[in-house]
Amino acid sequence: MTEKINLAGNPFYLTGEQIKWVEDAYQKLTVKQKIGQLFCVMGQDYSIEELTNMAAEQGVGAVLYRPAPSGEIRENYARLDEAAPVPLLKAANLEEGGAGGTAEGTLFGWPMMVAATDDLSMAEKFAQVCAAEGRETGINWTFSPVSDLDLNFMNPITNVRSYGSSLKRVMAFTEVYMKTVQECGVAACAKHFPGDGVDFRDHHLHPTYNSLSSEEWYASYGRIYQNMIDKGLLSIMAGHIVQPNVAMKKNPDLTIGQCLPASQSRELLTGVLREEFHFNGVITTDATIMGGYCMTMPRREAIVASVMAGSDMLVFNTDFQEDYQYMMDALESGALTEERLNEAVLRVLALKAAVCQKVFVQPETDARGWHRECADKAVTLVKDIQHILPVTTDKYSVIRLIVIGRDDIRGKSMTATAVSYLEQEGFRVEVYEPLRDDLHGSKGLPGDRLTLYLANMETASNQTTVRIGWCPKHALEIPRFVMEEDAIFVSFANPYHLQDIPRIRTYINVYTATEDSIYAVLDKIMGKSEFKGVSPVDAFCGLTDTRL
Repeated sequence: MTEKINLAGNPFYLTGEQIKWVEDAYQKLTVKQKIGQLFCVMGQDYSIEELTNMAAEQGVGAVLYRPAPSGEIRENYARLDEAAPVPLLKAANLEEGGAGGTAEGTLFGWPMMVAATDDLSMAEKFAQVCAAEGRETGINWTFSPVSDLDLNFMNPITNVRSYGSSLKRVMAFTEVYMKTVQECGVAACAKHFPGDGVDFRDHHLHPTYNSLSSEEWYASYGRIYQNMIDKGLLSIMAGHIVQPNVAMKKNPDLTIGQCLPASQSRELLTGVLREEFHFNGVITTDATIMGGYCMTMPRREAIVASVMAGSDMLVFNTDFQEDYQYMMDALESGALTEERLNEAVLRVLALKAAVCQKVFVQPETDARGWHRECADKAVTLVKDIQHILPVTTDKYSVIRLIVIGRDDIRGKSMTATAVSYLEQEGFRVEVYEPLRDDLHGSKGLPGDRLTLYLANMETASNQTTVRIGWCPKHALEIPRFVMEEDAIFVSFANPYHLQDIPRIRTYINVYTATEDSIYAVLDKIMGKSEFKGVSPVDAFCGLTDTRL
């Protein structure tokens, strides 16, 4: 079977000794364990005893732990590797730094913060921190880079997880990230093929659509993936996203209603990735627990369809034992062919050889220092038509602070951090609580008061929108008197808040909420440092009134 997959070529580049390891590992796997190699399971869904049995008896191929203490994760991985017939792929979502893998990891910044620096050396530092902190915990496979184009400002899930809407920038930053983490011994898995960010909905909840024409898709998302494939990308994650125009071009007999999400589409996985883009690495589904995966066909058929379409691994299970039995039944009935099973297993083993059977030199990293540098370079002044910057105590004696969204930032308080900083600068700070206030006119507004908004409304799976929800009591905290009272709005987690506050006159994007990013933006507001960030997206949302 190994002659059908080029193990010595792109992207595995295995030596003769490593190829022999793959062949030997393949030969010692039982049929049951070969089926198990197709599964990446969620670690926290099972006890360590259950996982150990699944690794030993059923040969589970990969485990992903959500962020937990690194020592605990390392210990579990060691026990699983000892029990497993071949070492595990140890997965994490290292999208924003080591924080995606461990509780102690660094929240370096969401990809859009890195992109806003417009500095590819920052992408390299970002990737080095992700890889170094991941490897320290045992992680050798990351479900990143997010390779989507954020083309629709209403999409609730791409947002700051993406490198923005510019094809040139996304291509450059994903390439640097991918090459760097892989040089450090962590396999990259680019997602979410064929590309999120066109639909305004979330494929965690139901299938969504990349509705670009086939010509537009090949000239944008297609170029992003082809570029990484040519540069040695080891794996790709297929999203539960339909690309009907590309699928129907590959198979003219399809109707739009027959087009499947990429995670189940032979046209997209085999037709485009394998045959057209010559991708030789591992293809995996996005999480098969998502609504976008489960709603297209009965589950017994869906997981088999994914593998037969070209996916080598299935991520997460609604019920592992049930899914495992479905695959065993499919192999017995012929719905899953031995040829396809063996091909998938060999690719999974080749990926393991690429990260487990090589020695990697870890670079020296300065996670906290690099994060501060990134924040300093990324903070973006989008709009200041009232020209109130910098803010000084000569002009304002009082700052009314309004925090919107999540106040907790990794055990610290956004409110407390800002209050401490502002008080040290000599301002009197009033933390506004709208439910304790009443509606009033504008006649008595203090002339020496500035209202400072800090918004931390994060993107998250399974929410349908990321929009500002105001106080039900008259929306008392809105910037109502923008023509009579000075106000600054700072967004830490969503670059598109101008859609909900179009008439605010000074607006700043930060992209990631940390203690250091708060310090960075307040330094700039006070005139201690310059604004350097370049917006990776249209923060004005294509609307006329957001520029007024």
